[in-house]
Amino acid sequence: MWHRPQLMTDIADLLFMAGAAALIVAVAIGAARLPLFQLRQVVVVSELREVRRSEIERALSGNLRGNFFSVSLDTLRKSLERLPWVRRADVRRQWPAGIEVRVEEHAPVAFWGQTGGRLVNSHGEIFIAGINTPPADALPLLLGPASFAPEMLGYYRQAVDLLRSIGRRPRVLSVSSRLALQLKLDDGTLVELGRQQVGTSIRERLQRFVEFYPALLTAVGKRPEIVDTRYPNGFALRISAASESEGKRP
Repeated sequence: MWHRPQLMTDIADLLFMAGAAALIVAVAIGAARLPLFQLRQVVVVSELREVRRSEIERALSGNLRGNFFSVSLDTLRKSLERLPWVRRADVRRQWPAGIEVRVEEHAPVAFWGQTGGRLVNSHGEIFIAGINTPPADALPLLLGPASFAPEMLGYYRQAVDLLRSIGRRPRVLSVSSRLALQLKLDDGTLVELGRQQVGTSIRERLQRFVEFYPALLTAVGKRPEIVDTRYPNGFALRISAASESEGKRP
């Protein structure tokens, strides 16, 4: 090797480059530890509706370890996403000494299940609201298998759209273990929709009910207690005894 000067030159160049790289890394690590890069502020850039700034501060306070370069953004993000109303969080470094926080809150659409505090958001995801639960009459109620929540939200939105023309709104949508749907309206009427089938869809059955609802009220003189739409070409009614007796009064 001593008789090959070019090889020795190449090895020397490599050693020099490795030493320079190690020096750069050491300088960068040392500079990152200087007080100059200590974190000084956390900026929340999202408009908050349900999440309080005090909750964000508490979630972050125990995880703001290190400085601008060494703080773990992933740890901060996970601590925020454990808050009840936070669906997703994005945490970024803001030069030269800050952290930028962007929060996506859950948008509640309905209550979920009989247990209080559980809600369904606009993506069909179930979440726990904690102490900020809306009033019981503020949202409709969805009842069914948790795995079926996104589909139930779709059915609920269909019902809202179709019932708007007759001035009614769905208050309770339930799905049985056999995936049969039942809808309770804001006037107390119970609509049996059954299961989704190839021949007649849930939407078609509800559309049929909506089309004949005004004539139904005129003919019966009182809202029905139960409407069963699980027939291929029509539906059946059940009228309470109180409704029948009231209808016979002069």
